[in-house]
Amino acid sequence: MTVPLSYYLMLSGIVFLTGVIGVLLRRNIIIILLSVELMLNATNINFVAFSRHFHDVAGQVFVFFALTVAAAEVAVGLAIIVALYRAKSTINVDEFQLLKW
Repeated sequence: MTVPLSYYLMLSGIVFLTGVIGVLLRRNIIIILLSVELMLNATNINFVAFSRHFHDVAGQVFVFFALTVAAAEVAVGLAIIVALYRAKSTINVDEFQLLKW
């Protein structure tokens, strides 16, 4: 029994929409970065689904590299958040209107 491609695309759309809503509605910088990661994972679901559908491993290889870059991105993003928290004692996005300390 195989899962149709449309199921993967629907799941990816729901995950991407959840990420977009999180970015637009939340003011906590950590939640915003997690929502961006959700959007990235939604695109990875699409790559793997189409890779499986067309019997080509190129999409899966691309996802592997994308996840590697995303892990480094999260480490840098978390370091920036820690630095901002130490400077302002908050992680609310509304407090960071200027990049001045």
